[in-house]
Amino acid sequence: MTGLPVLRFESAAEYRRWLSRHHARSRGIWLRIYKKRSSRPSITYAEAVDQSLCYGWIDGQGQKYDRESWLQKFTPRRPRSGWSRINTERAARLIESGAMAPAGLKAVEAAKADGRWTAAYDSPRRATPPAEFLRALRKHKKAKTFFETLNKSNTYAIVYRLQTAKRPETRARRMKMILAMLAKGEKFHP
Repeated sequence: MTGLPVLRFESAAEYRRWLSRHHARSRGIWLRIYKKRSSRPSITYAEAVDQSLCYGWIDGQGQKYDRESWLQKFTPRRPRSGWSRINTERAARLIESGAMAPAGLKAVEAAKADGRWTAAYDSPRRATPPAEFLRALRKHKKAKTFFETLNKSNTYAIVYRLQTAKRPETRARRMKMILAMLAKGEKFHP
């Protein structure tokens, strides 16, 4: 762990109170979340993400802690960090419900102003390769054959790289590089 405090909250309301006091000064936390089968009252992961978004924070890596709980890292969102499509949807819902705090609204407005909002990437579960990539893949038999053998993490690595390209020329360059890798039987993750 990176020197951040490990905190636990029994409810979303308790975490929200902490964020309202500390979101602007804290470098982040490891949030201890108890599993459903635990008898300990605990904020859920979904509640923690929602409250974090309300204050301009974002979830990061998670790691095992003990048999009853795990740690999830939450930190203030960096100024140019990308947005996932699922978090843009969550943020829109939080704004609509009136739950979004000024710090969260500021993060959303900044993302809308600089294009990160509309460039939101899909989560691994929702990710599908762009149509233009699939069309290009059909023209490269070796690449297509190898692509069809890839596991979910390697497929997502491709989709993510294509979705996060900000300029059309960057996307075209990445697509060309990915097709060449696939034709040689190479992948991003072992």
